[in-house]
Amino acid sequence: MEDSVLFWVAALTAAVLVGAAKGGLPVTGMLSVPILSLVMPPVMAAGLLLPVYVVSDMFGVWAFRRSFDRRNLAILIPGAVVGIALGWATASVVPERAVTGLVGLIGLVFSLNLLLRRTIPEQRGADVGPGLFWGALAGFTSFVSHAGAPPFQVYVLPQRMEKTVFAGTTTLFFAVVNAVKLVPYWALGQLSVENLKVAAVLMLPASLAVFAGLKLVKVLPEKLFFALVTWALLLVSLRLLWQAAAG
Repeated sequence: MEDSVLFWVAALTAAVLVGAAKGGLPVTGMLSVPILSLVMPPVMAAGLLLPVYVVSDMFGVWAFRRSFDRRNLAILIPGAVVGIALGWATASVVPERAVTGLVGLIGLVFSLNLLLRRTIPEQRGADVGPGLFWGALAGFTSFVSHAGAPPFQVYVLPQRMEKTVFAGTTTLFFAVVNAVKLVPYWALGQLSVENLKVAAVLMLPASLAVFAGLKLVKVLPEKLFFALVTWALLLVSLRLLWQAAAG
């Protein structure tokens, strides 16, 4: 498969999308696994891309090292670790299809609510209880299908952070999540030597894309940035629902 031109086109596209997401571009990383799944099984695609996520995370963390919300991370990360542990413990029991559909449904309802609402929703703070819940759900769904963004955004979007703080908080949160996921992914055999060789090739374009994403975030007007986040969440959620229905 690695000798196929179509495979490399899909893999390089997925890697660039991962890097752009780590540079703060809205939700592009969530498109990477579906694109790579066009040429290989989804579980294998998720395992292949995880090292690419982790290396891209390093550049993203450096880029946003001064722009993130500490309180949100302090609340969300413990919840996410619990969610990842739950995903690992139930990996052989919970169907990936069911989780994919649940994530798609949550993202669809939330994004439609934002798009169709005529009044501006009330601004919310970083509350501990909801943060632990949505953090755990984000960790769980990220472990199962790299689809942790919708639950994460349900919690953070109503806080109306400044765009670079939102992007930095997102990048740092998922950097921790992806690093924690390495151990269970390895234990479950999803990080094969062959996959690591391919991932090593994809790390350079992904790393370069981090800085391209960072530049785009800086020039995008804040209103347009969050409109893109919401529309991207809607489209990705529809894609996840279709993926779950197709089974």
